[in-house]
Amino acid sequence: MDRGRRVSNSAPKAVMAFPKDGSNHGQSRSLHAIAGLLIAAALVVCGCKSGTDAGAYGAANLGDCLPALTFTNQHRGQISLASLKGKPVVVDFIYTACPGACLTLTQKMARIAAGLAPHLGAGVTLVSITIDPEHDGPGQLAAYAHKRGAESGNWLFLTGPPATVEQELAAFALRRERKPDGSVDHVTGIFLLGADGREVHEYEGEIVKAGTVIADVKRIINREPG
Repeated sequence: MDRGRRVSNSAPKAVMAFPKDGSNHGQSRSLHAIAGLLIAAALVVCGCKSGTDAGAYGAANLGDCLPALTFTNQHRGQISLASLKGKPVVVDFIYTACPGACLTLTQKMARIAAGLAPHLGAGVTLVSITIDPEHDGPGQLAAYAHKRGAESGNWLFLTGPPATVEQELAAFALRRERKPDGSVDHVTGIFLLGADGREVHEYEGEIVKAGTVIADVKRIINREPG
């Protein structure tokens, strides 16, 4: 399997995300845009942090991933992403009708939340953003979170107008794709943002160990190098 944001074989299929070469920083990357890029370039630009941290990579997007965009959370509250700055944020993209990869990501995020329980809120925030806002309102997100035991007030499930969701995806240099049958491609990445809203690490969510993400977050909280 090639590194980074990859395509899932389950339906609906995943949209690509992790960039495969350094020239793509700041540009929207879809499955069709990056499928042909050389894996060799990825080995140079987006290498693993260490030989033991499978699925963990350095930041590949240098932009601000927490712009002043307003979303609605699962409790129907309004949240500006910019207001989350000041502490690390762990982000993934899901949608409630996703049959496979999104459940895996949410389970991984739940393990991350459990491992960071003493720090949630004051030290770190978890954010899951739907990429199917046409069908995922606050009620659907609240039910999804409840079913999976993800009801911490410091784990936000966010929705908003499609244009707002697409703006946020663009901040990660991603693009949403809807297939002719109406299904939405999904992203299998997990992203660790620093207090300034910029990427510190990217992870292949289906592969990375929760402990790797937890350790990286704690390093930021404790201001340790890494």
